[in-house]
Amino acid sequence: MQKLTQGEFYGTHYEKLVLDNCIITDTEYTHERVDWHYHENPYFTYLLEGKLFESNKKESYYLDAGSLLFHNWQDAHYNIKPPQYTRGFHIELDANWFDNYGVDTTNFEGSFAVQNPVVKSLMNNVFVESKTNDIYAKLSIETLVLDIFDSMKKTSSYKVNRPSWVSNLREFIHEENCDFSLRSLSDVLQIHPTHLSRDFSRYFGTTLGNYVRLIKLNKAFSLLLTSKLSVTEVGYQCGFYDQSHFTKHFKQVYGFPPKQLQRQISRR
Repeated sequence: MQKLTQGEFYGTHYEKLVLDNCIITDTEYTHERVDWHYHENPYFTYLLEGKLFESNKKESYYLDAGSLLFHNWQDAHYNIKPPQYTRGFHIELDANWFDNYGVDTTNFEGSFAVQNPVVKSLMNNVFVESKTNDIYAKLSIETLVLDIFDSMKKTSSYKVNRPSWVSNLREFIHEENCDFSLRSLSDVLQIHPTHLSRDFSRYFGTTLGNYVRLIKLNKAFSLLLTSKLSVTEVGYQCGFYDQSHFTKHFKQVYGFPPKQLQRQISRR
């Protein structure tokens, strides 16, 4: 079985940013199929554009733009790519990185899909910082990656004895493309709205309103990055009622307006 060493991914690297014990790559996937292989270090794969099928020994994933996977070290998998342009963003971290920051990899076993929109919004910010690459980018990226693991740990720590409504709610929110109210969600789950409001952040790492808003903003980020839609059209597709409303919330999360992302960090 093929072993990929540090900084090595199948495809063509647009950019490779080497930091302390961390390598970030922006890669076009060029292989229609990559047979079973594993990587020397743990890493994230964030699909920026296109589609990809990935399978490991436990699960299989049909990925599209905006999908995020975490692979713990030496976890074997294979990939199949449809005949279309496909681009991925990777953050690879070696053993020294985990030791230096006291992050325990046993909290994140195997390979798994990350759905938490808080984590995805942090990953979007890592992507932006990697493109900015000024004198402050290294510090920002280090902080953001630590925040990613902290957010993942907070939600994973409640997997044991987690009530059934948590999984049902996550599936409903991610699959239904509509506006939600506390009452409508509590009716679907058949639990009291006060109970839902009080316990949501315990299992999801943020408030209900912010969770739903970040799902919309992460979708918008992906569309701005890869599509030719206008800012107004992107905002409308993602459930914002006008451009100013969309711009306000986008800037609150990412620190800059959506037009700036579309202008400076769009598809090559």
